[in-house]
Amino acid sequence: MDVVSLLPYAHVAATGVMVGVIWFCQLVHYPLLTLVSDRSWGAYEIAHCNRITAIVGPAMGVELVAAVALCVPGIWWDEVPWTAWANVALLGVIWASTAFLQVPLHSRLGAGRDEAALRKLVATNWIRTLAWTARLPLALVLLTSARPA
Repeated sequence: MDVVSLLPYAHVAATGVMVGVIWFCQLVHYPLLTLVSDRSWGAYEIAHCNRITAIVGPAMGVELVAAVALCVPGIWWDEVPWTAWANVALLGVIWASTAFLQVPLHSRLGAGRDEAALRKLVATNWIRTLAWTARLPLALVLLTSARPA
């Protein structure tokens, strides 16, 4: 198999990793932040951001490259299916939410405990949780239908 043939597999794998990570954060990690003491808060939040980035950064990068590549006509299909475009659109929602909501909220939280910011982080993270969850079946459909030209 060449690199082009592996992209749909890498896409599914990276998306699957992100679905697992986002559900873990949404249901376990973010709610447990309320138990972190005020004294430990800043160091804990900064450590969280540094450690989670080491996991999600590569997965999100692979996911982005593969999703965009799947929208290039003539590589897997002559006419790009709607599922590929929907997949990229959802990825756009995820990246926009991350850049404009979650990253600024984590920055606020890194400066100190902020209950309003924490509540907003948990609430707005549902955008990414649902978008990533919707992407996984689309990625699987693309994997089963992608055939290199």
